[in-house]
Amino acid sequence: MRDTRESRLLLVLLIAIAFALITVDIRGGEGSPVDGARQAAATVFGPVENGVAAAVDPVGNAIGAVRDSGNRHDRIATLEKENAALKAKLGSDDRTNSRVRQLDAMLKKAGAGQYGIKGAEVIAIGAAQGFSWTVTIDAGSDDGIRRDMTVLNGEGLVGRVTTVGPSTATVLLANDPDFTVGTRMEKTDELGFATGQGSRPLSVQFLNGKAKVKAGDRLVTFGSSKDKPFVPGVPVGEVVRVDPSGGALTRTVYVKPYVGFTKLDIVGVVVQAPRQDPRDTVLPKQPAKTKPKPTPTVTVTVQPNGDLVDGSGKVVGNINEQPGGGDAAGDAAGNQQGNAQQPDDQGQG
Repeated sequence: MRDTRESRLLLVLLIAIAFALITVDIRGGEGSPVDGARQAAATVFGPVENGVAAAVDPVGNAIGAVRDSGNRHDRIATLEKENAALKAKLGSDDRTNSRVRQLDAMLKKAGAGQYGIKGAEVIAIGAAQGFSWTVTIDAGSDDGIRRDMTVLNGEGLVGRVTTVGPSTATVLLANDPDFTVGTRMEKTDELGFATGQGSRPLSVQFLNGKAKVKAGDRLVTFGSSKDKPFVPGVPVGEVVRVDPSGGALTRTVYVKPYVGFTKLDIVGVVVQAPRQDPRDTVLPKQPAKTKPKPTPTVTVTVQPNGDLVDGSGKVVGNINEQPGGGDAAGDAAGNQQGNAQQPDDQGQG
């Protein structure tokens, strides 16, 4: 429709009529003259409105649900972060306590052996495809670490340094098949060489094929020339099995290492060797062995009148009072032949 003077007048007229009808409807109440028309319109357009509402309400509900779910998601995310932070805190406390215990045990070992050590943390393990047992520590040449230094922890011998970088170093573990260390047995001083066997016990060959070795015997490092690669006195492990010598010049035994190579964390690199060989002082103290209590033995003799007399001369009973009468007396006398002192004339006549 073109915007003309007639169209504008028509629009104004329609608006005036609409206001007039609204006024009449409001004032008329239930008896409004337009009530019939309104009901007819409701009859026609009501189902359409219900259908539109049925189609639109789920969309509105969904929009509201999405809006509410966003709020719930934010609350859940916040709770999850708080929970993760709490778990991390608890976990870090446990880890800190474990590291403190490891460090304390290592410092005690170093103090007992008078080793000057540089503490380090294991930050990586060797590649499995290399078939080698190695770890990387977070200390290197900038920290005074050099090749062929002994590495230990609070349990005993860990290995030796093989390669060194400015801030890291690689340690060949004592259970690696290419690892060999001279050993000395506690007390007897029998010498041998321990070789790694992966997850199995160390194989130790003693120089003396007739060396007296038994399960439970303990070994420490013998030491190397100028203390490289090994300082003396570091605990190695305990004997768990002994192979017969069979007349061979050397004797092989199997030793369970003190160190758990699959759970290394805090280690120490010996940067200064002890002035004197600590011998067996670094080994853990063995629990005191309790001696079995002796069983008291009482010697009883049978007198001619049937009295039972102990070693102090005290009468402790009479065989005639036991059930069985004479048979019991005879049995008791027979059982006491080794200890009973019978008169010479007993049984004569």
